[in-house]
Amino acid sequence: MKKILFVALGLSLACNSSQKTISQQTEPVKTVVDPQVYAESITEAELKEHLYTYASDEFEGRDTGEPGQKKAVEYLKAEYVQLGIPAAQSDGNYFQNVPLVINHLPKGSVSIHGKKYENGDGLLTFSAASGSYDNIVYVNNGVEEENYSDYAGLDVKGKIVLMKAGEPVNADGTYKISGTNEKSVWSNMSESLGKRMELASSKGAIGVLYFDEGNYGRFKNRFNFMQGNDGGSMVLKDEMESDFFSFFIDATVANAILPNILSENKSKNVATKLVLNIESDSKDVDSENVVAVIKGSEKPNEYVIISAHLDHVGVNNAGEIFNGADDDGSGTVGLLEIAEAFKKAADEGHGPKRSVVFLHVTGEEKGLLGSKYYADHDPIFPLSETVADLNIDMIGRIDPNRKGDRNYIYLIGSDKLSTELHELSEEVNRKYMNIELDYTFNDENDPNRFYYRSDHYNFAKNNIPIIFYFNGTHADYHQPGDTPDKINYDLLQNRTRLVFLTAWEIANRDARLKVDKAAK
Repeated sequence: MKKILFVALGLSLACNSSQKTISQQTEPVKTVVDPQVYAESITEAELKEHLYTYASDEFEGRDTGEPGQKKAVEYLKAEYVQLGIPAAQSDGNYFQNVPLVINHLPKGSVSIHGKKYENGDGLLTFSAASGSYDNIVYVNNGVEEENYSDYAGLDVKGKIVLMKAGEPVNADGTYKISGTNEKSVWSNMSESLGKRMELASSKGAIGVLYFDEGNYGRFKNRFNFMQGNDGGSMVLKDEMESDFFSFFIDATVANAILPNILSENKSKNVATKLVLNIESDSKDVDSENVVAVIKGSEKPNEYVIISAHLDHVGVNNAGEIFNGADDDGSGTVGLLEIAEAFKKAADEGHGPKRSVVFLHVTGEEKGLLGSKYYADHDPIFPLSETVADLNIDMIGRIDPNRKGDRNYIYLIGSDKLSTELHELSEEVNRKYMNIELDYTFNDENDPNRFYYRSDHYNFAKNNIPIIFYFNGTHADYHQPGDTPDKINYDLLQNRTRLVFLTAWEIANRDARLKVDKAAK
């Protein structure tokens, strides 16, 4: 009897024990992964090895559509294949074709009241324009908002419009758009120029004469560069408007059309004898973004993009190669190393919860064209499910004008759309890297306007939170001297690790980042 009782009691205890084990196993077991283990796989040696190849003379400056750029994309593809990271596109192609057109610098003249002005002399255009006109429409600043329009009561369909930079002002000096002393987006040339052109086109105008005394010199410098290098203006083929043109004009030409234009603040029709005779030729250019992805383990349909531009400015007429080691060879090889770190984690069973997209874009030097194509024309993954873009553009050098610790990085845009992203970025840096985060160029009044000058902006304008990592410019910026021997590889390593760790946190946090500020 005692023996039987002992066995029964043992069975009872075994059942209870078994039930308890099953109950415990229903609770998820959380494994704490230290991302530093994978961040440490990003090394100076590997970055240097990549960059001495990628920014070598063999790649001929990686000019968009040129043989050197083709070598660059093949190099990137081969690296992703070797790493075992699949292409982002469903057909297995790492290359996202970006159809472009290059318009060569046009030649010819414009006659105003019988006086001829050659293209480049008081007026500039980068596209063909022809025709004879007896009047144009002056639209003041060319501004339109919900409660104000410079186009009110005017018919500009089929006509040329004349406008000047800036925004409308009330008699008391306040701005009409804001109603206060605060300027709006229309006072910012970088942000508003495209808006003005798009607005004029949407009203039916066939062309714009744009007077911006403060920035005419910038357009002239670009014109002179293209003229000296026999270059052209590259645009997305999908956005080419053969019947719409724009001219940038100086004060002499502006006043020849409308005397005292700066003090004239009312829109009106202007009698002007204008004869346009500007001719240009164009050709198609084939170029590619390179896009790979590691699918998320828990939230595969949410995407964290890490981007860098793969192109540079090529070779000049003197045969000098612009290697672009910092711009943006540094970001490109950093992105490859970040991809490798994520892949190592995934191979060990610690893949990111969200999908991580490695986006190498073309045509940045031609006007952010590759990222614009991805964001505005053919997003491989829905922008509505894109959580953030971390953009790396020049992270291998030191800004000679900066004072302070050499172990720094400029951060731009982290707080523009998402407070959470900014706080996350700061926390990750404090926890792991302690790099000096410098927000000098994040200032709204920064005259360099870097926030609008790299590929992140095409995501930011679509309300996708971004961070732009940047070391600042230097004497070799866009010069043949931007070579891999001048890179600070210890800084490149640290900055790349920071981007990886920030991306890791974004990809693995429970909730996606909140967008609590709207894009301007």
